[in-house]
Amino acid sequence: MHSPSPKAFWISTFNGLCQRIQQCCLRNITRHRVQRYLQGLLSSVERKNGWQLAEEIGESTPYGVQYLLDRATWNEDAVRDALRIYVCEALADPQAILILDETGFLKKGTKSVGVQRQYSGTAERIENCQIGVFLAYTSRNGRALIDRELYLPKSWTQDPERCRAAHVPEDHIFATKPV
Repeated sequence: MHSPSPKAFWISTFNGLCQRIQQCCLRNITRHRVQRYLQGLLSSVERKNGWQLAEEIGESTPYGVQYLLDRATWNEDAVRDALRIYVCEALADPQAILILDETGFLKKGTKSVGVQRQYSGTAERIENCQIGVFLAYTSRNGRALIDRELYLPKSWTQDPERCRAAHVPEDHIFATKPV
């Protein structure tokens, strides 16, 4: 009995993961587009913007990709949970470690959720930015991001009107970042 080729193994593994996360999408067209979008992200295309990804996955405009990320109905927390379960199964190792890190996303305006003047490790100074906090699972078998959260500064949580305007869930509360 021979083992499958690396390409066949990769395709089988990718399709298995897509089956898990497609259950988080309500419509078939969204399920199909999620799989193609992921193929684009994993491709060798240099820039992963809407136009480049659309071209890579065979679409003539970026509107489908933009629709997927902005307006399509799917449960991103359920996708995260399915991915986390998959990663912990596929990369299982009793000596695995979790890595928690934050990244700053520089911004010019004031309307993006969580934006304010704050320290950004990316810029190595205080800048107008958002802060994303990420959790990675790593083992000798591989590594993957398994969670994410946008840090919401106290100035935001103390301004319910601003939060409403930016569609921040009403139950979101301030939490300090670990030092």
